[in-house]
Parts: sequence; C-alpha cells; structure tokens
Amino acid sequence: MISNWLAAALSRRNIHYGWVMVGVTFLAALISAGTVGAPGVFIVPLQKEFGWSTAQISSALSIRFILFGLMAPFAAALLNRYGLRNVTLTAQLIVVSALVLSLGMSEVWQLVALWGVVIGIGTGMTALVLGATIATRWFAARRGLVVGIMTASVATGQLVFLPLLASLTERFGWRLALGFVCIMLCVSALAVLLAMRDRPSDVGLRPFGDEGTEPLPAPPPSSGSITAVALGTLRDASKSSAFWILFATFFVCGASTNGLVQVHLIPMCLDFGIPQVQAASLLAAMGIFDFFGTIMSGWLSDRYDNRWLLFWYYGLRGLSLIFLPFSDFSFYGLSVFAMFYGLDWIATVPPTVRLTAQKFGPERANLVFGWIFAGHQLGAGAAAFGAGLSRTVLSSYLPAFFIAGALCVFASLIVLALSRQPKPQPKPAMA
Repeated sequence: MISNWLAAALSRRNIHYGWVMVGVTFLAALISAGTVGAPGVFIVPLQKEFGWSTAQISSALSIRFILFGLMAPFAAALLNRYGLRNVTLTAQLIVVSALVLSLGMSEVWQLVALWGVVIGIGTGMTALVLGATIATRWFAARRGLVVGIMTASVATGQLVFLPLLASLTERFGWRLALGFVCIMLCVSALAVLLAMRDRPSDVGLRPFGDEGTEPLPAPPPSSGSITAVALGTLRDASKSSAFWILFATFFVCGASTNGLVQVHLIPMCLDFGIPQVQAASLLAAMGIFDFFGTIMSGWLSDRYDNRWLLFWYYGLRGLSLIFLPFSDFSFYGLSVFAMFYGLDWIATVPPTVRLTAQKFGPERANLVFGWIFAGHQLGAGAAAFGAGLSRTVLSSYLPAFFIAGALCVFASLIVLALSRQPKPQPKPAMA
C-alpha cells in the first residue's frame, strides 16, 4: 500500500507518519467544514425559492447539529471497532448521497430529512472525534498542537469555501454551489482511501514522542455492542464532576459558535444591509484569525494550565458577542469583532481535548470527548433554532447574541472549578 511505502520513506528522513495522518485528516475536516457551513449561505436563496421561513430552515439545521453531536460518542466506538479509514469513508459516502438527493428537494420535510437527519448522522460519524482519536492514538507528545492544527481546518474550510460558495450561489444558484461541495467531498474520500491508517503499528511505528523500540500492539476489540460501549463510557464518566464541567462549557461553546454565528451571521448582516458575499467574506476573515488562534491555542495547551486558557477564551468570546450589537455593523466595528471573536472561535477545542485525555486516559479519551462534544452540538442546535425563532418572532437576532455572550462569561467562571492539570510531557527528539 502507498501508506507503507510513504511511512518507510518518511522514516528515513526522521519524519513520523503521524504527520501524514494529520494532513489527510486536515483535508477531510476542511472539506467537511465547507459542507457544515454551506447552509448559512443557502438560507436566503431557499427562502426566496420555496418561501420557507427562517424558523423552518433553522429547525432542520438544529436537528443536524443535535444529531451531529449525539453521534459523536457512538462515532468514537465505531472508530475503535471498525477503524478510522472505514468509518471516515462511510461517513463521506452518506453525506455525498444526501447532498445529491437534496438537489431535487422541494418540500420542507425533505430539507429536514436530508440536511437535518442524514447529514447530521453522516457528519457526526467523524466530527471532532476523529481528530481527537488521531491526536491521542498517534501522538504521545504535542497532542495539543495536533488538535489545534486539525481543529483549525474548520476555520480554513470556512475561509476557502464560504466566499466561494456565496459567489457561486449568487451567480449560478445554490444547486451548482452544492454540486461543487459534492465534488470536493469525493476528492477528500480518495485521499482518505490512499493515506489513512488506523494505528501507528499498521505502519510499524510507535506513537510520535513514544521512545519505545517496538510497535505497540492494537488493544483487543471490545466485545460489547457499539451502543453498550458508548453508554458504558457515559455511565462511568458521568460520575466525575470534571465531565459535567467540560460538558457544560462545551455546550456554551457550540451555542456561541456553530449554532449562532456560523448559521445566522450572514442573514443577520443582510438585515443590516450588508450583501451576502461581503457577509461571507466577514466569516472568512474570522476564519483567518481563527486558523492562527487555534493553532496557537494548541501550542499553548501543551505548555500552560488549560483551565486558565479556557477562562480567557470563553471570557473574550462573550465580550465580543456582547459588543457586536453596539458595533453599528460598520466596516470598522465588524473588523474589530471579526478579529477578537475569530481568534478564539474554536480555540477552546485543544485545551478541552487535553483535559479530557488527562482526566480519563488516552484510550478512553475519544469516547469521553464524544459525549462532551455531544454537549457542544446540543448547544449548537439550541442556538440555531433559538436564534431563528428570535428572528421570526421578534424580527431581530440581537437577543440571541446577548444571551450567547452572557453564557460565555458564565462558562469562563465555572471552568476554574476543574482541578489543576499535571505538568506537560517533555518534548520529543523526533521532528
């Protein structure tokens, strides 16, 4: 296989194959981010073509966010049972099939079924759990940096795809833009097929930073069902206060990012007379700041107390959301918001993954993080629907932004209740 040849070639240059895993996962997550963020561009065109209300469209997106999160702990069990490559390819096939079928939809129930249920399940089969699994399975050191790089793919996907999708939608319609997303998902699937492996031992290696000499054997597969493994993990983790603190703060993270800004910022900008392509460019600018902010967050999480990192991330995010309604939606005001909000959009992920691995162990980290991520998407679903309802009933998105800002300030305070983390591991010699 090409992966064995590539691993041997890189090893001769003292480069670990784990970095190839980071690269291919980055690509898959980047394109998936374009898929997840696309509905924010399509809300207004769907309203114009079918007459659906913001609340109706938001309900479908809310279902998708919730299923995206609820699938995460079961996705971790699937990844452990059937392997990273098999599960990732299956997930991409499900998403592409739903997108192709949605090109012919004409009723709101079809939107709910395809963009809500099917895509929610398909994207949820990997989500952030895939990146967390690779970081804890392929890396014994620099886990925070790895999670930061792979999480930054969300920002990069937004940067690359949203302005392009907005431009394609404006010129040729939402169907052609959606077809472009399908093509890119197929490109991603090919890269996964060729390069992704399940464990370092598959290519004769130990995890990056592990100074042992022999490859670590894969642990025996769990004899229980996928559901039993996922629910058993929840039962055990729920006995820990650390789990509930991380769950609650990640609920706020989802409510203040994916469910609110990613879905509703573009239509809110339209309410203030800002064209769709310009609004999408604002999200792209936030993606630029988030790309660097998230990678820097990963670097910081390997070196500093992750509790205090989360305190500052949530606090600054909350202040930026509260500031937005007072920005007058001017170029200067929106630029300030894009910088401060963008820098820590998803910078919370590396410290959260590290805290999860430290408190629950590397082998169970992806399963526990799956449940924590479920909290993230429950928050996203609540915000996606709540903001859409606010726009329909109150003719304004602003109350949703004020509430999200207050929740972030609350999250910044409760995260300090976590016990202090152990000191970071020493740096490895291998590059």
